[in-house]
Amino acid sequence: MPYKVINTSNGRVLADRAEQAASFFDRFRGLMGRARFQRGEGLLLEPCNAIHTFFLRVAIDAAFLDGDHRVIEAVAGLAPWRATRVIRGARSVLELPAGTLAATLTSRGDELTFELC
Repeated sequence: MPYKVINTSNGRVLADRAEQAASFFDRFRGLMGRARFQRGEGLLLEPCNAIHTFFLRVAIDAAFLDGDHRVIEAVAGLAPWRATRVIRGARSVLELPAGTLAATLTSRGDELTFELC
């Protein structure tokens, strides 16, 4: 079921078609195999505190979230075949098309809400 993701700190919409990957298999598969990752899409990996972009074809943005969905680390433009470090305190990661964090002025400390569509 898709979610609308809103930055409640500034009212901007990060995604209107975000999916959740909660099972081991869904988190493992993630975005692998997708030819495109379009504006408005997102993938919430939960639980998760580090990601990689192995086998991806596009760069992504990633917002690492604590248990209250507050951004504790924002990674912009993570290129294919890269990995992040483990982010201490992260409970989930919202993966977004590259450029989304800048376009929505989303940064560390912002709080996100997830509304069912």
